[in-house]
Amino acid sequence: MGAGAASRRVPYHGAMAASRLVRNPHVDRASVTEGSAAAPAFHASLPGFAPTPIRRATTTAARLGVGTVLVKDESRRMGMPSFKILGASWACYRGILAKLGVTPGPAPSLDALRDFLASSGRDLVLVAATDGNHGRAVARVARILGLPAIVLVPAGTVASRVEAIEGEGAEVRVVDGTYDDTIAASAALDDANHVVVDDTSWEGYTDIPGWVIDGYSTMLDEVVRAIEAGEVPEPTVVAGQMGVGALSAAIARKFARRPARLLVGVEPTDAACITESALAGRIVTVAAEGHTCMAGLNCGTPSEIAFESNLHGYDCFVTIADEFAEEAVRVLHADGIDAGESGAAGLAGLLAEREALSLGESDVVLVFLTEGPTDPVNFRRILGE
Repeated sequence: MGAGAASRRVPYHGAMAASRLVRNPHVDRASVTEGSAAAPAFHASLPGFAPTPIRRATTTAARLGVGTVLVKDESRRMGMPSFKILGASWACYRGILAKLGVTPGPAPSLDALRDFLASSGRDLVLVAATDGNHGRAVARVARILGLPAIVLVPAGTVASRVEAIEGEGAEVRVVDGTYDDTIAASAALDDANHVVVDDTSWEGYTDIPGWVIDGYSTMLDEVVRAIEAGEVPEPTVVAGQMGVGALSAAIARKFARRPARLLVGVEPTDAACITESALAGRIVTVAAEGHTCMAGLNCGTPSEIAFESNLHGYDCFVTIADEFAEEAVRVLHADGIDAGESGAAGLAGLLAEREALSLGESDVVLVFLTEGPTDPVNFRRILGE
């Protein structure tokens, strides 16, 4: 299928559900370069930090018709249900120092940050817009540092995600609008004492979201170390879910120059902002109005700082209806791996388009389980419990 191919209908449990495969007309993987390597040393200073496992999912491999499926399981990173603490903590560290006018030293650490805060005499507040996991991670960093936090969420955010953020000690403010509206509301709070730590970028706001992407490199480094140590095979297909594009940019920067034959980006059909931007060759906004269960990917505008890596790093994009994400949750559960809907989205895209992607027995597939079940009610419904 060529770029811009029409949506097609795919059988699903006796019903029909839409998915779309778009070959990326702008792919140029050799042009994608790695980001900063400073974050892993900082992460090692965080309480409870440890590498997360890479699981082999045999039932999932059988469903895809491939030889091996590797699942980087981020459902219990530092006691939280997602990988987001990696980007949030590094961006908070760099953002706080920048607000204080301090240049980072050669040995970044949580203790060093505490010392800078104690000596500054400033009453700082951390601020974040979120669909759930990023805001909770910023709230966790604030709690560790003894700082207040304000987290803005779009209307309709499920109660369990709001309660989890409040459980970290943050003030939650509900914005009457979409995720993009929460971003605008958070940006308006920026001042001398409020540090806005958002994971997407816009004109004039690029440093902190760039540090978020750099923070995710720790997760990718763990995978590469396991490959190079012979603990897991080199993947031939890598799938990354996209939202504003921060995680997927980090994946592209780590894997674009490695041997995988395919890098596949996956988005909800109702919020396919990167796919549509790639087709346009420039950033465009789509109407992501909160209808998808993949709440962490329900974003209408790509991050400017991440866009080039996504535009050139992925061989193709897959857009999926919610039914595929729910099926991926069930498939992973059969392997003893519990995922949230956004966390299963990378796999969902491969399930939806496995024939068009020519997946076969020689393939080693790498997917990222970016969140555990953060909506327990919907998780039980998906599993039929």
